[in-house]
Amino acid sequence: MKKTSLLALATVSALTLAACGGAADADPGTAEPAAEAASTEMTTITVAEPVHGVGYLPLYAAQAEGFFAEEGLEVEVTTLTGGGHVNATLAGETFGFIGGPESGAVANVKGADLVTIANVVNRGNVYVVAAEGTEPAEGEDIGEYLTGKTIVGGRYGGTPNAILRHILALEGLDPESDVTLIEVEDSSAIPSVIAQGQADVAVVAEPQLGLGMAEGLWGEPFLNPLQLLGPYAYSSIVVPRETVENDPDLVQAFVTALEQGQELIESDPEYAAELTAVEFPTMDPEVIDSTLARAYADELWGGTHLTEEAVETALEVARSGNILDDSGTPQSFDQIADNQFVSSAP
Repeated sequence: MKKTSLLALATVSALTLAACGGAADADPGTAEPAAEAASTEMTTITVAEPVHGVGYLPLYAAQAEGFFAEEGLEVEVTTLTGGGHVNATLAGETFGFIGGPESGAVANVKGADLVTIANVVNRGNVYVVAAEGTEPAEGEDIGEYLTGKTIVGGRYGGTPNAILRHILALEGLDPESDVTLIEVEDSSAIPSVIAQGQADVAVVAEPQLGLGMAEGLWGEPFLNPLQLLGPYAYSSIVVPRETVENDPDLVQAFVTALEQGQELIESDPEYAAELTAVEFPTMDPEVIDSTLARAYADELWGGTHLTEEAVETALEVARSGNILDDSGTPQSFDQIADNQFVSSAP
């Protein structure tokens, strides 16, 4: 598989962007596909993300390594917080968004028609941490520990929020009366809430988890939803169904390239570390190493194929967390998942 030195990409940005991966230490055949792509008309599309996260490395790899370009696509990724990633797709401003299939289901209940075409993150990619020095004691009942606590997490309606509410339900807690929730529109504000002593517990993802540990804001997670919930279509590519029906070649090109990025990240931790350093330049190398060690240990990535178990878990968590009410318009794997563009089942 073609690889480019990502550290060289960061250093020689102007030349590298123009060459689409022609760094000096790239494999000899690296520049040829990019040159061929440049000689043909490229289709530009935009994918919206709710946050810039380590879990999305497969998408970033498909960009950085020219896999999209080889398929005739110029893919731009834009970060839109506060649910803006979904709204932009509903408004026709983006090709699609990366997020939970249940986000599409919530929109569908309200009259939209969105479908999930490929998976990216296959675990509930958040961790529950306590402010440094306030962690639960070993063996302490988690429900009792959380009772009365102030918990900061993402916005209501987002997948991290749904997971938090689901966990509270599993512990027999009412999010409205047994705890106090601070639900921020932009998850980048979570560390400052903890730092200012405004919350006792936080729900975070990478790279926030590793960065917060390095800064002494919190210690190791005391709850790991990635292990607790099992296979979970946490972050997938969701697009309007009309795009699938009217332009299947475009969708196929996107998924084909994404699969290559997914395979590269899953098979090459060293490459993943290089890419993480480029996408998150303020991360210390030791934090990158520990972050990726957790990701691989927790089986964060599991191919682009959407399994019924993983999608139904996403839907069930959303229902449990009172994010999705599909009692009048039931949503299911068969309705919101489409594997026709993925090369094969795992």
